[in-house]
Amino acid sequence: MNILILGSGGREHSIAWAVKQNPKCDHLICAPGNAGMASVATCMDLDILDGPTVVSFCKTHDIDFCIIGPEAPLAAGVADALRAADILTFGPSAAAAQLESSKAFTKSICDASGAPTAAYGHFTDAEAAKAYIKEQGAPIVVKADGLAAGKGVVVAMTLEDALAAVDDMFDGSFGEAGAEVVVEEFMEGEEASFFVLSDGTSILPIGTAQDHKRAYDNDEGPNTGGMGAYSPAPVLTEALQKKAIEEIIQPTIDEMAIRGTPYEGVLYAGFMIKDDQPRLVEYNARFGDPECQVIMMRLGAQALDVLIACAEQRLEQVSLNWADDHALTVVLAAKGYPGAYEKNTQINGLNTIEPSSKAQVFHAGTKQDGDNTLATGGRVLNVTARGDTLQEARDRAYAMIDQIDWPEGFHRKDIGWRALK
Repeated sequence: MNILILGSGGREHSIAWAVKQNPKCDHLICAPGNAGMASVATCMDLDILDGPTVVSFCKTHDIDFCIIGPEAPLAAGVADALRAADILTFGPSAAAAQLESSKAFTKSICDASGAPTAAYGHFTDAEAAKAYIKEQGAPIVVKADGLAAGKGVVVAMTLEDALAAVDDMFDGSFGEAGAEVVVEEFMEGEEASFFVLSDGTSILPIGTAQDHKRAYDNDEGPNTGGMGAYSPAPVLTEALQKKAIEEIIQPTIDEMAIRGTPYEGVLYAGFMIKDDQPRLVEYNARFGDPECQVIMMRLGAQALDVLIACAEQRLEQVSLNWADDHALTVVLAAKGYPGAYEKNTQINGLNTIEPSSKAQVFHAGTKQDGDNTLATGGRVLNVTARGDTLQEARDRAYAMIDQIDWPEGFHRKDIGWRALK
């Protein structure tokens, strides 16, 4: 098969790495890709937000299967354009992707399906949102309704912070994403991520993970897109997974089908777990980043088989073979992230790391400049390792980091602490 992966981050690099191992993959193209992805695929420039352009590219390059990585092309309807052109596609329609692109839409689905989630209010007016916050009190959560690259959520511990967050969102700090806000009850507990594939009817669980959102050690500092992750998530026991499927995920899939917008793709469910009860924090319409990296590290070549089965609407015919192993990834980010940071700084030492089935450096925000690898984004590298135990995976990942020379970068040194404490 000729396969196209849309995207340029660590998530897409890990998917490309897994896909490339499968003998069904004859030729792999990543668009636009990054410096690391060039080692497993042909990287080509392409406007991945323009459906007709992507369709034309697929026809020109005889693409048999297209995997859409990030959320933006999904919200832009690229999957719709590809399916209309009879190109086998992994990724939900724009209507189904509203489960990520609109917090208010997801809340309406939860209301209709009875899925347990935080109490909330939905506002298009700043003063009304502030009045609701004052009535509810702090701590409280303020979310930009639309896509904000994982940063449009403020967990406000004081009323002042919550009111300031409303001002920021309506003042345009998050662009169009903040034109509407959802204000939610603060939920206590332990967060974990559950990934399932859906072909519109059937679902297939494909792994659990926990990530670390705060920028610094001890869960301090601002929220980020994620500074590290590990899989599996011990808190998501088999009993809790079963409960989450029965009470939250399958009712969501059923409700989407009832509305005439069947969900086809990966559904990333973020849960808050307390007293053995999962409650939905959010849905994402694509693999999490950096959770995808640890999931792909554990799945390997079979990832392609299940993605194809999902796209061909035959999930009930496939199953996964899980090794009794663990994976952990540490994000190396540019100093200053998630705020302002310097670009085009040089990263050394990557060529000293020997990649294997148990050790990979997935690139997120990089480019190649001659023999030099340059950092171009906020989150730049995902140093990822597998092991028979989580401690072994963690030790292997941090040993790899010790070989990287990048003074302009930083990383957390406590990834995996919840499971290892």
